[in-house]
Amino acid sequence: MAIQHNITSPASEITTNPSQIEPARIALLKTPLSVSMDLFQVLDFCQRHIDELIDCHDHTGRMALYGRLYAGLEVLKVVLKAPLPAHLIERLTVDVKTDDEYHCPLSTDSETLRAYCAALTMLLMQGDQSFDQEEHISGLLFELLDVLVEDLKAPRFVRVSTGLAMIGGEVIH
Repeated sequence: MAIQHNITSPASEITTNPSQIEPARIALLKTPLSVSMDLFQVLDFCQRHIDELIDCHDHTGRMALYGRLYAGLEVLKVVLKAPLPAHLIERLTVDVKTDDEYHCPLSTDSETLRAYCAALTMLLMQGDQSFDQEEHISGLLFELLDVLVEDLKAPRFVRVSTGLAMIGGEVIH
């Protein structure tokens, strides 16, 4: 399998100078992660790691990034259960409800989608896939994480005369 991996990897993929990428990747891998971070900070953490994964072509770097992404997804599990802080409620609030400004293409809830992303990351960390399979699975992971981030950052609240209401209609006191 290792020989196939080397044969199927086009030489054009390895065009960047590793010394240019390495310091940025090392800094990213050292980025602090904590359950005290807010929802948007954890989502940004996960996005930065998946973005770097797309451009990473060395096995060791990818495994390190998968590990950090998985850690971020585990922190996200905790953060999703915590109440939203006031500054995020403000960012998730609109003055006027617009019809279908954002529509999640999947019918699953955020926690299930997070679990899917974590499962794919764990699968990739096992390293049992061919190069092509890893590319497809990491692409799927990228897409699912993007859907999750868009869904969680989409407006949830609308201002009404009595305060705030869920965009679905329920008034919040």
